[in-house]
Amino acid sequence: MSGKHPKNAVREWFNTIFYGILIAIVFRSLFLEPFNIPSGSMIPSLHIGDHIFVTKWSYGYSRYSFPFGSWHLWNGRFFASNPNVGDVIVFRNPVNESQDYIKRLIGVPGDTIQVVDGRLYINGKMVERKNPRKYVTAILARSLRGVGCYRDNMVIKGNKIWVDNAPATFNYTIEYRPDDAFPPFGDRCSIIDATEYTEVLPNGVEHSIIEESDNEPLDNTPIFTVPEKHLFFMGDNRDNSLDSRANVGFVPVENVLGRARFLWYSHNYAAPLLAFWRWGDKIRWDRFGKGIK
Repeated sequence: MSGKHPKNAVREWFNTIFYGILIAIVFRSLFLEPFNIPSGSMIPSLHIGDHIFVTKWSYGYSRYSFPFGSWHLWNGRFFASNPNVGDVIVFRNPVNESQDYIKRLIGVPGDTIQVVDGRLYINGKMVERKNPRKYVTAILARSLRGVGCYRDNMVIKGNKIWVDNAPATFNYTIEYRPDDAFPPFGDRCSIIDATEYTEVLPNGVEHSIIEESDNEPLDNTPIFTVPEKHLFFMGDNRDNSLDSRANVGFVPVENVLGRARFLWYSHNYAAPLLAFWRWGDKIRWDRFGKGIK
């Protein structure tokens, strides 16, 4: 009996690991899958360092919903439903199938999309944008996390911006990068001013966008007509998003992975997670559990 016990223990250990991985794969494929936000293309809705959950059942399933989707085992979707303009969606980049992108759905098959002088037109009608307000994106070297960055009457320190010794009344995002990501003798603090607007899509969906100006490279485009079985996406950070206006192009419907629903964790890369004494500078507690709209 003593000779069989180690074999049984190894078998139980193997079964536990195997079934645990299998359950995780099934759960991620059919229900909820976590993603992290690596770029600022969806600012102000999503910040770099946000961790989100995506519902996989929202639009049905394609081969990309499962591991090894790039093997082209089958085409099309099952249990399919149509996404709505304004949804924030994760999809597989049709140009590079190793990349997952997250953008906002702007056009469905048959729609025409154009940007003229920074203004979005859908089916020939200018989309309303209202309530302009200040927005700041700050990119700092990690060595400044406890020291701060100063500009005029504004101080950026840790996770907060202060103006005249009071909390900023405008919206912002702060990201920390390694010191060697900045020029050796350059400024280790980059502050980008933008304008935040509320955009109102034709179906009544309201969401925030930011624009640095209305005269950037993607602020004037040709007219795009969305073909059948394809979708047109744009980032909410309109001047800093590679999306359907640029190299991504039209996205096949089967490349859709799911709808972004809510944040479960968010940080600004100021320090390693184990450095708990830096959590006040690093973790964006106010974004935990925030819905995505």
